[in-house]
Amino acid sequence: MNPGDDLLRKFILAQGNQTWTETPPSAGGISSSHQPGTIPPCGPADHQGEAAQLQLLIGIDVGGTKIAAGLLEYPTGRILGRKLTPTLYQRGGRAILDDCLRLARELAGEGEATGMPVAGIGLGVCELVDKGGNLASANCIPWLELPVREELAAIGPVVIEADVRAAAKAEALWGAGRGYDNFLYVTVGTGISCCLMIDGRPYLGARGITGSMGSSALRIPCQQCGAMQTRTLEEIAAGPALAARFAAHGGIAASGQEVFAAAAAGDAEAKRILRTASEALESQIGLVVNVVDPAAVIVGGGLGMSEGPYWEGFVAATRRNLWAAAHANLPILRAATGTDAGWLGAAACAARQ
Repeated sequence: MNPGDDLLRKFILAQGNQTWTETPPSAGGISSSHQPGTIPPCGPADHQGEAAQLQLLIGIDVGGTKIAAGLLEYPTGRILGRKLTPTLYQRGGRAILDDCLRLARELAGEGEATGMPVAGIGLGVCELVDKGGNLASANCIPWLELPVREELAAIGPVVIEADVRAAAKAEALWGAGRGYDNFLYVTVGTGISCCLMIDGRPYLGARGITGSMGSSALRIPCQQCGAMQTRTLEEIAAGPALAARFAAHGGIAASGQEVFAAAAAGDAEAKRILRTASEALESQIGLVVNVVDPAAVIVGGGLGMSEGPYWEGFVAATRRNLWAAAHANLPILRAATGTDAGWLGAAACAARQ
């Protein structure tokens, strides 16, 4: 079992095995109270001058560790409810889909109580999604053989999107991406992926199979012994990898955040692991920036919410991997929509234009 999954499972069991509502710490204007919050409404540029129709939308973000869902009034940005439950992907695709259906029905019921029907459901998934909105991989969530869209469509019209592109859309509408014509969004959490946003839309490439910056092996020979390094970026720098690497050297951590905490407390091995992970991540981000020339880089996931010396060191080292002098002052920003990013963006994808 993924250590992060086990930690979340234990928390669920401690709560009487019930789905709970959650309001994360304040980020980018999202309310930190325990009441439904409000995020900054979309400005005129977000709607290209068109009169935006008020819509009630459900967003669901299915990740490797948790399923986050919420009810959004669009485009005002009012968050009317949040729900969170563990993914526990070892149970199989059917159980995960059943959880998504349950959350969607609960949120639809809450929406009906407001007197406004749900206009759409946005589903963000930690898998590849093609240009037609169809699932194109099953590396973590085995849904290729299940009628995911059809079953959710019994509740409302469905749009399926890759989780990183959904989160990037949330940043474009309500987060650190507001005001930029284009930016590179990078998420570092249970996995590592990226999305290039252009004029408020994700770049989809020829097939929609984009963003997998952490999944290919970094084949670099060792200068001392000549052995070929074949690990992927995710196997070096993603949250579960940090915990596994720390454990392999005698440390105790159930998540990447606990490795951060150990490093902050002075643990030399935790510091070394974070340093090497950061070096690998910085070089990859620098490579992408040198290729696509974004107006800004926005970092989400656990790294995007980190603070202090690690974040400062990450920014400085990323700049050292930028080749052109024109990138010297490239904005490198923390994501502002926090843990809501995935479901917020997914909900926005389902909005009727």
